[in-house]
Amino acid sequence: MNSQTSSLEFSHFPVMLSEIIQISNPKKGGLFVDCTFGGGGYSKALLEFQKTKVIAIDRDSNVISIANKFKKKFKNRFQFYQLRFSQMETVLRKENVDTIILDLGLSSIQLNNLDRGFSFKSKKNLDMTMGLTDKSAQYVINNLSESQLVSIIRILGEEKDAKKIARNIAKARVEKEITRVDELVNIIEKSKKKNFSPKINPSTKTFQALRIFVNKEITELINGIIKASQILKPGGKILIVSFHSIEDKIIKYFFKNFSKNRSKPSRYLPETQNDNFCLFDNYSHKAIKPSKNEIKKNNPSRSAKLRYATRSNQKFIFPTDLIKKFNKYLNLEAINV
Repeated sequence: MNSQTSSLEFSHFPVMLSEIIQISNPKKGGLFVDCTFGGGGYSKALLEFQKTKVIAIDRDSNVISIANKFKKKFKNRFQFYQLRFSQMETVLRKENVDTIILDLGLSSIQLNNLDRGFSFKSKKNLDMTMGLTDKSAQYVINNLSESQLVSIIRILGEEKDAKKIARNIAKARVEKEITRVDELVNIIEKSKKKNFSPKINPSTKTFQALRIFVNKEITELINGIIKASQILKPGGKILIVSFHSIEDKIIKYFFKNFSKNRSKPSRYLPETQNDNFCLFDNYSHKAIKPSKNEIKKNNPSRSAKLRYATRSNQKFIFPTDLIKKFNKYLNLEAINV
């Protein structure tokens, strides 16, 4: 066994795995799409059921070694593509998909590799790219305007001190290009009020914002869930694990407002697109959270939420209202870098 491949697998904890398996019900077999393959935790569990087939997708080239191991073991029951999951239709057009799974955000494999610049503990270059990405975090903080940095940090990181952090980044880069993680951490810590919570690293929200922007994660999510709802067969399920409020807000809106039992608007309001069609059957599921036992074993799972919906038998129509609702995030991520 390749030691590097093995260490990557063991450093990855698939969040709410038992809940994912229970909801997706692979006992009956079928085609499952693992849109964020990572260490292969979900794919491995699904392939333990003999009648299943898994198509895995991941933008990160570092997991190809794990995927190759799966190909040897499971042969024609497993396929892997290095793609962004918003591109899933390029490999799924003619498939009859039963379940699509998305585990969003940063994987433990990416976080634990200090060379990639995701961790506050790193003293390496400010990279933060997940793969198939145009620009790094280093490029962003050294080349975008101060006002653009304020918007990114405030909106995508929900950081109250965004203006001060952006101002101090702009001052520091005049003297010297900011290239390392620890340099950015020092700027953020000096910018934050001294009474910040000891439980949360003061750089958390800024790092989240930069990572999301660099990898266009909100654009990926919105385009990905639209593609998933187009590809799923009637009765098929889409399951999404999210880790911050922006992601969960988008997922909840999509499932609730494009389901059969959505709230009816006032008859005095103008008719909108989602008054006329539904992509999902009745949606009434509350967000599922990890058990105390899971959080104890894997502390980063504490912020995870799992939501799922079942595809209706209605013909797909593009959900324009979803784009309109969250257009500010799409416009922000579309800033020319």
